[in-house]
Amino acid sequence: MRTLWTLGTAALTLFALTACGAQTGTPAAAGSPPAQQAVSTAEPASSAARVISYGGKDYTVPAKAGRVVITGALESMEDALLLDVKPVGAITVGGVFPPLFAGITDKAEGIGEKAQPNLETILKLKPDVILMSTKFPAETIEKMSKIAVTIPVSHLASDWEKNLNLLAELTGKQERAKEVLSKYKSDAAALKKKIGPALKDKKVLAIRVRAGSMFVYPQDVFFNPSVYEELGAAVPEIVKGAKAQQNLSLEKLSEINPDYLFVQFSEEENKDTPKVFEELKNNPIFQSMNAVKNGHLYTNLVDPLTQGGTAYSKIKFLEAVSQSSIVQVK
Repeated sequence: MRTLWTLGTAALTLFALTACGAQTGTPAAAGSPPAQQAVSTAEPASSAARVISYGGKDYTVPAKAGRVVITGALESMEDALLLDVKPVGAITVGGVFPPLFAGITDKAEGIGEKAQPNLETILKLKPDVILMSTKFPAETIEKMSKIAVTIPVSHLASDWEKNLNLLAELTGKQERAKEVLSKYKSDAAALKKKIGPALKDKKVLAIRVRAGSMFVYPQDVFFNPSVYEELGAAVPEIVKGAKAQQNLSLEKLSEINPDYLFVQFSEEENKDTPKVFEELKNNPIFQSMNAVKNGHLYTNLVDPLTQGGTAYSKIKFLEAVSQSSIVQVK
């Protein structure tokens, strides 16, 4: 069995045979901003190339990256959807492109699942740039860089603006990104003012049901920044203490007893237990919680495949919340 976020032996052999002429990131010079800095553009290395900075590294890229491959980074898929960028190669889920990304994958070629990229296919696509998740091991990212310039894209929700600006800078969509960010911040501020009284002194929690279990996430991952920063809800102790995806038992959830509960559930992520959420909702312990009793259980307000920590996820979540019963609460 392949280990997630690594490449198989055959793929590594393929890398060894690949020419090593592609540019990779180089450490930022002394005095540069810290890691995960915003995207900036230096003087072009030539009329056909330029240097951009992201995540504390510099990358030499084409003046405009027309052939983008996205592997591992569903965050970049969402950014592409928002900016109308059509990658030549993109992630599949269960062997197909999810309907969520139909608008940008009509001419794309599947390059493998989220954690299992197909190296031969990526090679044939001759990408200008490969956007690859930071969840991959450093050695895997380095080997992918032998195909083309490879930029590890942050999976942290706190880097959502930097990620969007990265793709915008690569593809010449800076004005579109600027418009999107400006409107979102304005709308978010207005919603926070409107919804603040409803969430004041209330316990609010966002969870994902996957592989038959419930999970919470750190404060800067998933939809948590939207819930606790943009909407202004108080951060629960279990979220403050989470260092990564953390299992949440029904007993612990009942102990927290949230007043508002946001749940993301996808059958694709629960193939062995497709009825787990229905069973959970029928459990007397679950039904006894304040959020459920008072009609404040919100399931899949946005597409369950969305990552939460992207501009697209945040915009869709804000739109859904603004149309929900929460804004009616006094």
